Amino acid sequence: MKTPVLSVENLRVTFNQEQHVVDDISFAIYPSETFALVGESGSGKSMTALSVLQLLPNNAQISATSIVLQDDNLLDATEEELCKVRGKRIGLVFQDPMSSLNPVMTIGKQIEEVINIHFSLPQKSVKAQALKLLQQVEIPNPETRLNDYPHQLSGGQRQRVMIAIALAGQPELLIADEPTTSLDVTIQAQILALLKNIQQQTGMALWLISHDLALVSTIADRVAVMQKGKIVETGLTLDVFNNPQHAYTRKLIEALPSIKSCLNHTTTEQAPLLKVDNFCCYYPIRKGLFKRIVDYVRAVDDVSFTIQKGKTLALVGESGCGKTTLGKSLINLIPSHSGEISIDGLSINKLDKEALRQQRTHLQIVFQDPFSSMNPRMLVGDIIAEGIKALHPEITSSERKTLILQLLHQVNLPADSALRYPHEFSGGQRQRICIARALAVNPKLIICDEPTSALDVSVQRQIIQLLKSLQQEKGISYLFITHDLSVVAEIADDVAVMYKGKIVEYGSVEQVLTQPKEEYTKQLLSAVPVLK
Repeated sequence: MKTPVLSVENLRVTFNQEQHVVDDISFAIYPSETFALVGESGSGKSMTALSVLQLLPNNAQISATSIVLQDDNLLDATEEELCKVRGKRIGLVFQDPMSSLNPVMTIGKQIEEVINIHFSLPQKSVKAQALKLLQQVEIPNPETRLNDYPHQLSGGQRQRVMIAIALAGQPELLIADEPTTSLDVTIQAQILALLKNIQQQTGMALWLISHDLALVSTIADRVAVMQKGKIVETGLTLDVFNNPQHAYTRKLIEALPSIKSCLNHTTTEQAPLLKVDNFCCYYPIRKGLFKRIVDYVRAVDDVSFTIQKGKTLALVGESGCGKTTLGKSLINLIPSHSGEISIDGLSINKLDKEALRQQRTHLQIVFQDPFSSMNPRMLVGDIIAEGIKALHPEITSSERKTLILQLLHQVNLPADSALRYPHEFSGGQRQRICIARALAVNPKLIICDEPTSALDVSVQRQIIQLLKSLQQEKGISYLFITHDLSVVAEIADDVAVMYKGKIVEYGSVEQVLTQPKEEYTKQLLSAVPVLK
């Protein structure tokens, strides 16, 4: 029997001596093994990892029979001893690389910093090791990238840099906390393949924390399912997912969206609501002393499509392909270069400022990150009321209050939500508030920009069902921007596949997802993780 790299027995984490966020859990992780801890947001997954490293805030109390790394009990370790464990013996990759990397330090300096802390090497060797780590995580042009800053890299490249920093101490255990959330399916597949490849090269153990069961099934050897601070089921990955014993595990599996849901998708032809013809959105490239325009970045290049009344068009593609730029430029949040947008036959991108303002009631947007798209100092009721005040000033204060309560009811939130602040809600609830805000002006079309990308599978399903029920009830059309093809299968009637600013494939959801014509679409579909 192998000795575990990490063994945790009877771990409890309590906040303010009353709130149990981790409640008497035990598990072990073995050398060269990939162990996954899965569950919804708030179940205690990340708290478990942070408690092992004792990185919790001061109002948290940790108790356990033992937390043993190889032969060392971390519960008995001093802060100085723990500093030698963190980053060296245990590496940690966080969910959001942009908030984890120092924006004013180059990539090379941030990797070198870890090497200098844990190893006594000459500076020349430190630089060589940093370059080797970037090569190991397969960053293109690593010699040049050493001198780049985090904002100069894509999301996938920043995550690779985080992995390089975590590997710099040559850890026995690597903790990856939601390392692929919000990444495109192709980049997600690359990151997972990279982690597995490095694991095989180094023999380290990998502890994966995730809410994505399909992703976990492709990489993990063993899995533990966590609910409300407790581990409710554990075992070999295939056994747990093929024959789940606990009701909560079955609930998570049933909530998974599936590409197969697009089969036999029946739809009737409707009149067009939004027509986009030869639409372009270019960013000028300026050079020289007088900053003259020498060329353009063609973010959206000659795009045409139609959205029918009461239907959903999904716009899919990798990050940087122009999806969000297109969505924002349709409602003039980003100025367009050329082309025509018409809604119900009226060309809206040729209207003057006041006429365009009146048309904004017909077009609304729901952003990817609900928290950053709401004013944290405003009550939810006031946030929803903003659009009504601006676009329907004729509505009285009492009528507005009644309408806000109706909107909260429509998105399944209690009436007292109007008197609370955004930080008091979960991610899924905040997204419901943003949907209520979009509905407030009674739009004909809502642009949904990655509204479910960072949500748990069960919350994701709730938001999809909410959007579908609102569509049936109100006849709203959606432009649903996403990189998740499984979600597309659940919600879309038609699909447009975008690549480098152009739409390369366009058709019904069943045709595009089951009989793709373009090689790029086939690549996206092959990268979608499927529950094994």
